[in-house]
Amino acid sequence: MSEHAEDHVDCSETMYRIMEYLDGEMTEADHERIAEHLRGCQPCLDEHDLERMVKALVKRSCGREQAPAALRTTIMQSFSTYSVDGGVVQEFTEIRYDG
Repeated sequence: MSEHAEDHVDCSETMYRIMEYLDGEMTEADHERIAEHLRGCQPCLDEHDLERMVKALVKRSCGREQAPAALRTTIMQSFSTYSVDGGVVQEFTEIRYDG
């Protein structure tokens, strides 16, 4: 039996979801769970800080460039987002690749 609470986030989940966390693309509850893990795990916090610095560097270096309109349209058309409402909201994004 695990000694951690049911809502405990381990290092594996934290690293898997770190970009969602940095981009603000998770629920408030999930955000808090990851933040709690980061407060108590120096290796994960170090990885978080590194990813945050890389994102800032990329933004600073490439922030003024935009993809050509045709490429942006192609990319956007490859995504489908679904939401099912039946008391519980379930969302997922499908990415199609024809290459």
